[in-house]
Formats: sequence, C-alpha cells, structure tokens
Amino acid sequence: MQPTRWWALFGVILFVILAWPPNGDRSLAAKFVNWAVDPAGELPILPPQLGYGVGDDPVAVEARDAQVRRYDELFNQGGWTRKRLELKVAGDPLPRGTERQLLLAFAAAAAFGVFMIRRPLKGRPTWRR
Repeated sequence: MQPTRWWALFGVILFVILAWPPNGDRSLAAKFVNWAVDPAGELPILPPQLGYGVGDDPVAVEARDAQVRRYDELFNQGGWTRKRLELKVAGDPLPRGTERQLLLAFAAAAAFGVFMIRRPLKGRPTWRR
C-alpha cells in the first residue's frame, strides 16, 4: 500500500475520533469549537430560569437579570459576536445515534476507497500507465 493511502486512512480515523459523540457529553470537535470562540471564557451564556421559590430572592433575580442583559447587549451587536455566543454553547449537530451511524458509514466508505481505488486486478493492467 502506498504511503499516501496510509495517511488518508489515518486522517479518516482521526476525524472519526474527533467527531464521535460520547454518551453524556459533546464530541471533541464540538468542545474545541466551544473553546476556540471564547478561549478566555469572557463571553456570557444565558443562565437557566430561576427555580421555584428563588424568584422571591431579589439578589438572585438581579444577578440573573444582569447576566441576561449583558448577553443581550452582546447578542444585539450582531455579526461575529452573535455567532461566537451561539458557538460557545453549540453541541453536536445531529442526535448521537445518527451521528455515530454516519461516522461509521463514512469510515467504512473511506477505508473501502483507500484499499480499492487503483488496486491492480490480477492479470489486468491498472488505469495508470
């Protein structure tokens, strides 16, 4: 097998490992995107809604409202800032089961292609001369 084919196969394997979503978390690729758009951790995220009974605490309400206001100010700037806010909390694009099936199908098709393309048949010349 030619060295180029080994590198292609290595690239496919590396891609599948990075894109494979674990059971209870995001894939390494999604985590990298989340980190890449905000490596210093300065961008806010939308906080969850206050639980029952916490809405009576004015300090908790004000803290949450301040975080929401800061998020909304940055979100309304539009452009790259808005996209960064969205990508900071982005997860995998498909459900885990579907994504895994597609990744396995891609890996199988790539492996088949790497091993079968331009493979000389016994007694027949290859396409390349």
